[in-house]
Amino acid sequence: MLLSSVPTTSLDDVLERLAWYARRWTIESWHRVLKSGCRIEARQFGNLERFVRATALFAVISWRILYATLLARIDTDLSCEVLLQPVEWQALYCHSHHTRYPPKKPPPLQQAVLWIAMLGAYLNRKHDRPPGPTVIWRGFLILHEITKMYQIFRQNE
Repeated sequence: MLLSSVPTTSLDDVLERLAWYARRWTIESWHRVLKSGCRIEARQFGNLERFVRATALFAVISWRILYATLLARIDTDLSCEVLLQPVEWQALYCHSHHTRYPPKKPPPLQQAVLWIAMLGAYLNRKHDRPPGPTVIWRGFLILHEITKMYQIFRQNE
């Protein structure tokens, strides 16, 4: 049984309320990334202006993590460039394959997100569920550092 404060008198109304409720889990996942990954509640901002600016930034970061998680599951043929900058996917590829030279063509998003998750301690065993926001969040933190080092080492080439 689903309780609602919105009047529901027809089957279409019922289906709409159920669709609203189904979206709740995606929103809950976004909040979890914002609270656990970004640690928004543990930070001390000092004043409201800093809190608002930081929350706006962390909201976008949380969205990117959740977007990567969900989009990689939905469309397996998308290029990773819908989410990653060329320098990011090139650094990720080189790190994952222990090579200095990335391919000319970017890998699929699903593969890139898997590599990111593996940076975040996803084991990628045969019966593991797809990577979730937590390991992708951790992987993005490591990817950020890998990308900075990749840029430093490639600047003289």
